[in-house]
Amino acid sequence: MGVIPEAETDQQRNKRRYQRTLFDGIAELYQAYRPGYPKLVVDFVVSTAALDVDSTALEVGCGTGQLTERLARFGFSLRAIDVGPSMIASARRRLENNAVSLQVASFEDFAADEASFDLIISGAAFHWIDPEIRFSKSARLLRPGGLLALLDIEDRYDDAIGSVLDRMWSARGDTRGAWAKPIPDAEVIVSTGLFGQPVHWTHAQRIVLPANVVIGLENTRATSLSWPDDIRHEFTEELRHHLRSEPEVQLTRRTSVMMTPAKAHANLGCSLPRC
Repeated sequence: MGVIPEAETDQQRNKRRYQRTLFDGIAELYQAYRPGYPKLVVDFVVSTAALDVDSTALEVGCGTGQLTERLARFGFSLRAIDVGPSMIASARRRLENNAVSLQVASFEDFAADEASFDLIISGAAFHWIDPEIRFSKSARLLRPGGLLALLDIEDRYDDAIGSVLDRMWSARGDTRGAWAKPIPDAEVIVSTGLFGQPVHWTHAQRIVLPANVVIGLENTRATSLSWPDDIRHEFTEELRHHLRSEPEVQLTRRTSVMMTPAKAHANLGCSLPRC
């Protein structure tokens, strides 16, 4: 029997659901400053899932379509959803020459037949889904043996700017905006009883970002987006002050992938349309 997810309080649920809508108000900023996923990472996902032109995939939380565009090049059937109308509009402009189905929808409300997909993929968005259906609905929509692929990008700035940013976030009483881990621990996935043992892979690269890109990127975090305008302005000006003598910032960018196969549907223990 699978583990029942830990229940949220009403306050926690309201905050999570509110924060996940904030990105839509900065679609252009998100498009300009959020990094895309490296080609070799996407290649790893597609080859591990053994996808071909007859395969079907669902991307959850597609944003402005950065990952979607890489996936579309493989030619399989691809549907992509996001809660933000502006995000989907941006993705449509990016993907206007690709046969991708784009839809404004939350994963909670998304409708599809059971066992519709060979792959469900989500880049830094899975933690925004209601915890009681994250895994159960994914398992129901995947064909037996189909893969759930969860991706995340983490930027680790070199000192001293890394330490400065940590102090700046802590001083404002919150984290960097991650409601939960974008990629859950392997034990959490296996304990649901719905999936097999995950495969975890991390790609790291050293990069250099201009100071203005760092400022733009840090202003796309869910936590800073939820601050009042005066606090966001104060945060931005403080960061700009610390970067005044550093036109470029060095960092390590880590892209992580967790892929896990769905078990046979007989093991799901749920026949509800939105379990």
